Amino acid sequence: MPNKGSIVNKKELDAVKKDLLVRRHEIIHKLSEAQDQSKLNETDIAQDLADKAESSYTKEFLLSLSNAEREELLQIDAALKRVARGEYGLCRSCQKEIGKKRLAAIPWTPLCIDCQEQSESETA
Repeated sequence: MPNKGSIVNKKELDAVKKDLLVRRHEIIHKLSEAQDQSKLNETDIAQDLADKAESSYTKEFLLSLSNAEREELLQIDAALKRVARGEYGLCRSCQKEIGKKRLAAIPWTPLCIDCQEQSESETA
């Protein structure tokens, strides 16, 4: 399937796909480690209030980290689908090309900078 006017050529697309898959693997590995650490914290018997507070903070931190990385993982999966459909590099909102600098910085981004800014201003 052709790239429907995407600014990303075949060689760049292959490199992006590889980078997305590597990042996806890193996140899955990190989430797995965080879940293992969270389970260890649950099984530890806290000796006093300070230990309980530290254990609770650690668990909360690990879970919040996991949520952010889960969101990134979903965005990476969506970007991989856009690569497969030949839509990578096109803004999901306005269908215009996403700038190469933006794609280099955030390869899983579904929006051009203008649509991203508009989206953020609407939710603020």
